[in-house]
Amino acid sequence: MKWANHIVLTGAIAFAISGDALNGLFAMAGSVLPDKLEGPPPRQKKAYWQWRKKHRTFTHWTAPYLLGIFVLLVLAHQNLVPPEFMLPFRVLLFGLFGALCHILEDGVCGRVPLIWPHRKIGLRLFSVGSPGEYFFVGGILALLLGTEFSPAFAGEFSA
Repeated sequence: MKWANHIVLTGAIAFAISGDALNGLFAMAGSVLPDKLEGPPPRQKKAYWQWRKKHRTFTHWTAPYLLGIFVLLVLAHQNLVPPEFMLPFRVLLFGLFGALCHILEDGVCGRVPLIWPHRKIGLRLFSVGSPGEYFFVGGILALLLGTEFSPAFAGEFSA
């Protein structure tokens, strides 16, 4: 999926579940993290294809992001996050959430190591950059806009 679509879709999802635009911005920043960790693709053809073989590997494995989210939610549930650390806590929580959304979004247009680090799975509903990608993102956004939400974390992780 194109970065612009990752950013917009992830921000909308985070806003829908939290009811807080700032959380949406934190998730938007995290939505490009898995690709950023891999570094930019090389310009030389041979190097590009070597890079491409490693694309969507460990940085796109859900387990580290899920573990981070789990630990943060346990800390919050146990009231171990002091009020003065709530903003950095939210940045980290929703940043990890954004990275997790990136992986799931990539899983509908390609293969990612969703469960196991060395085994990729995915749906491939459309190709990256195709009209299908934009219809998919637009459809999800329309669903989010057309649905009245009671945010799951309203007030809990908000300013």
